[in-house]
Amino acid sequence: MEFNQLPEFNKDLKSLLKKYRTLNDDLGEIKTILKKRPDERPPFSFRIDHLEIKTCIIKIKKIACKALKGRGVNSGLRLVYAYFPDEQKITFIELYHKNDKENEDRKRITENFK
Repeated sequence: MEFNQLPEFNKDLKSLLKKYRTLNDDLGEIKTILKKRPDERPPFSFRIDHLEIKTCIIKIKKIACKALKGRGVNSGLRLVYAYFPDEQKITFIELYHKNDKENEDRKRITENFK
C-alpha cells in the first residue's frame, strides 16, 4: 500500500503536532491498520458520500492518540483520506480535531479529486 499526503494535510499535521506530540507515531499505527483494512469500518470510519467525485473518500472518527492519555479512541481527532483500491494507494486529505472544526473540508476534497 502506498501512502501520500496533500500539502494541506501536511499543514494540518504540523499544526496539530504542537498540541499532540505523539501524532506521528499514532499515524504510523493508523497506516499499519489501513494496510490490512483500508475500507470503511463502522463505527470507527465511514464513507463520505454525496460528493460529485468517483474516488472513495473515507473519514476515520475514532483515532487513538497517546498524547491524550485516558481518552483512547475518543480523542476527538478526525482523519479524511482517499482510497484507490485498483492502485493500492491512500492519500491523506485532512486531519483535524472535532473541537476545532465541525466537519471535513468538502471543498478541499472536491478540488483535489474531481
